[in-house]
Amino acid sequence: MVIMDLDFEEHSKRRKTTHEDGPQTTGMELLPREIARDILSRLPITSLVKFKCVCRAWRAMAVDPQVVNLYSSCSTQDTDPCVILHSDFPIRNNLYFVDFAADDEEKDKVKRLQAPFSSRMPEFEVVGSCNGLLCLADSLYNDSLYIYNPFTGGYKELPKSLQYPDQEVVFGFGFNPKTNEYKVIRIVYYRNGHGSYPRSRRVIYPLSQVQILTLGCPVWRSLGKVSYRLVRRASETLVDGRLHWVSRPCRNKPARRLVSFDLTDEQFREVPKPDCGGLNRCDYHLAVLGGCLSVAVYCNYRRLEIWVMKEYNEKGSWVKEYKIGAYMPKGLKQNLDRPLKIWKNASSRRVVRALCVLKNGEILLEYKNRVLVSYDPKKGKFKDIDLQGTPKWFQAVVHVGSLNWIDTLPPSELRRHGSGSSPYVS
Repeated sequence: MVIMDLDFEEHSKRRKTTHEDGPQTTGMELLPREIARDILSRLPITSLVKFKCVCRAWRAMAVDPQVVNLYSSCSTQDTDPCVILHSDFPIRNNLYFVDFAADDEEKDKVKRLQAPFSSRMPEFEVVGSCNGLLCLADSLYNDSLYIYNPFTGGYKELPKSLQYPDQEVVFGFGFNPKTNEYKVIRIVYYRNGHGSYPRSRRVIYPLSQVQILTLGCPVWRSLGKVSYRLVRRASETLVDGRLHWVSRPCRNKPARRLVSFDLTDEQFREVPKPDCGGLNRCDYHLAVLGGCLSVAVYCNYRRLEIWVMKEYNEKGSWVKEYKIGAYMPKGLKQNLDRPLKIWKNASSRRVVRALCVLKNGEILLEYKNRVLVSYDPKKGKFKDIDLQGTPKWFQAVVHVGSLNWIDTLPPSELRRHGSGSSPYVS
């Protein structure tokens, strides 16, 4: 595997050696602050990271809170996102990324990220991405959680939560714009004792507890039990301060339901479903397309229908926005042995997963955890995205890269965040 890395540290060392006798001055420092901030807010995240690593003066400009906030708002609306590729094959978990907003040469390369806590948590799952931050959970022991900005290297280990010997956990991570708070939610299903359930194909956890942590607080809070049996998939559908899942059928609620969790009042509510019938089957997934809650339903002959809720919580606003036909990417024609231990959230029946809508109107798709493809809904044409250094198996997560961080960190971790070292593998 070829890994294309950015050699920021060596570039910075060369500059320091050449100019160590006196202060560096460039035209950037002479610009009015408003103009400089506007310029920085329009750079791809990879270019902004390069800019930050040049010298101390430029690093101070890049991490200016006004620049960070302006950058986050601009990148959310006007640019293509990054895509984080989480690979746990062949042995150790790794994170890679590709920046679709970069220039043509950079966007064709996959770069590997160096998580500073990887030795303490070698196996993990990506809980979610929000405002440039990733939430990662220990998939081996379920007892560690980290908040991590892959483009600054800043990270924070969260306080430990209450664990049960026999449990299943559904995670969520999001930001509440009304209170400016980040929250992590753990929906724990567990059972007491080790009784068997011979008539069931899977283990049944009759008890539940909802645990929530507001970032900056030292302890988790319990919200009691939940009446829904939620499907154990990481929530990538954060819309308007609400996380979303689909419930499992159970005895008193046989139909699947679309369930939201409001990060403001911390209440579960049902959201109207589209009239597609697909949620009563297993072949579907939730997504956020164009800022709207969306449901992708798998139909016969490997076709995909995508329903989009144009006005949140309005049943009549569900529209069948896209119909995507069957397609076989070239990368899938090569027979590869699927690893025995691949993500707990992966489904062998799902061929394609909708990730996001790109700035040019094309839909970014992931096929079988192996290939990225763009689809033009106007022309009905597919295009394989051939990237250098792509891992053989991965799970893609849409990520809006930024230099954002959380202002509740202790000084020791703020120093880590402000470091000028490269977040990529050297």
